Parts: sequence; structure tokens; C-alpha cells
Amino acid sequence: MPNDQLRIMVYRHSVFYSPLIATIAGGFLKDEGFDSTYFPKPAQRNQYEMFRAGEVDVMQAAVSTSWDPLSKGIRDIPVHFAQINQHDGFFITGRPGRAPFRWKDLEGATLLADHAQQPFAMLKYALHQKNVDLSRIHLVNAGGPDGMEKAFREGQGDYVHLQGPAPQQLEKDGIGQVVAANGEVIPPVAFSSLMATREFLSTDRAQAFMRAYLRGLRFVIESDAREIAEIEATFFPGVSVEAIAAAISRYQQLGTWRSDPRITREQYETAMDIFVFANVFKARYVYEDVVVSII
Repeated sequence: MPNDQLRIMVYRHSVFYSPLIATIAGGFLKDEGFDSTYFPKPAQRNQYEMFRAGEVDVMQAAVSTSWDPLSKGIRDIPVHFAQINQHDGFFITGRPGRAPFRWKDLEGATLLADHAQQPFAMLKYALHQKNVDLSRIHLVNAGGPDGMEKAFREGQGDYVHLQGPAPQQLEKDGIGQVVAANGEVIPPVAFSSLMATREFLSTDRAQAFMRAYLRGLRFVIESDAREIAEIEATFFPGVSVEAIAAAISRYQQLGTWRSDPRITREQYETAMDIFVFANVFKARYVYEDVVVSII
């Protein structure tokens, strides 16, 4: 019998999502009888239409992605059933050889900031926590993560705001120096999660996926960063194993991944607080409309 095909779509691809990547790369899905397709969300496609068309089974997203359709009265949407990260995964990387970093150094400097909805909202909150005046930073929108990294490599900006392993590779190449982690500033929060339809989540396939995911999650929490990096290396062509391992190690130190993947009400409400603070949403959205547990 051929293995069951599981289609996994992701908003972002980085070491930050190691629990999901390791679930695939570590063979845990295979052990449950799945072959998997892992692919980034096509830029011009709507994820909800893709779910309705049966083109995707599980998606890496964030609880915040459900608030936009809810704000428009759209309720027939997938739900979030497992947390990936409980901390912001973005680093501030500066030019090498500068004096020890203080957050206030961003005032008057040029920062290549990720302007996507959640990263930018979280950045605003981190700056607020450190009493940094956002209006005094020269913010540059250099596009997505690849464009931001390219611009920084070409000499643009004093600082860049990226997830691992890009900052660690910049550091290895002598182009940047990781000076701060947003995850040290922002409290535990429902940052990234796994999303699926309620129909999928009622199946044996969902329970098998969850067993594999729990193994992948515990593997990245408990294992040596170098071992994880070697297993995940094929997912990051052009990035050194050393940079991947450095990013994983830093995320482990930050407590980014929690062995119980249930999305807590407290961390959900913290995420909502941050988005309201950042003026992305004015209303609040009910936990039960967004989150379920299948454990």
C-alpha cells in the first residue's frame, strides 16, 4: 500500500518552525504512514480557497491570520489546533564591530524591518517595551525576508530584522552581528500555529499527524542543535549547518518551543493585546472561534 499523502503549506520558511520541519525531516510522519508535500503559500492564492478546494491539509500560520476574516464576518475558516512557537522569533542584526548594542541605538538608525502584519506588530510592541521611539527610526521596507537579507548584504541599512537562520548566516559570513532577540523582550505569546479544517481534525489522519508532530516537537526541544541542523539541512540549501545549528541553539535557549503544543487562552489574549496595541485591530476575537485542541 502506498503511503497517505499529506499536504503541508507554510506562510514562512525558517528554522523558527523547526518542530514542523523536523516532523517531516526526522521521519516521524513516515512512521505514521504519511508521505508529505511541504510548500510555501503561493503569493497570489487565498489560503481559505485552497482549503475549500482540498489543496492543503495542514497549514503553518498564526492565530492572528484568522482575525482578518473574522473582522469581515467570515466564519467558515480553518481553526488552529497546535502551537509551534511561544516567543517572537525575529533577531535584530547590526553591522559587525560596533559598540555593545542598546535598543535606543535604533533611534536615528536605518532598520530594514519586516513589514508583514504580525512581524511588524510584534516589532512595534518590542520597541515600546524598550522605550524606543518608533518615529525616530528610519524604517525601510525591502520586501520579504530574501529581499531584506539581500539588501543588507549589499550594504543597505544599519540593522535588519529577520528570523533564523538568515541572521546567523550573515554573522558567519562576517556581514552582520546578531545584537538582540525580540523573543527576550516580548512575553510568551501565541506566535505561530498549525491550522486545519474542523473536518480534517475529526479524522484518524489528524490524530496520526498529531502523534508525529509531538515527536518532532520534543525532538527539537531535547536534542543537540547540531543533530537537528544536520537532519534539517536539506530544507535550507545555501545555508551552512553551523548557521542552522546556531539559530536552533538560540531558539532553544529562548524557550521558543514548549512540549505541550496546546494554544493557551493566556497566550492567545497576549497576542490579541499586541495587535490592539499596534492598531492592527480594534475589536477582540473570541478564543473558541479560532482555537481547538485535539490532544
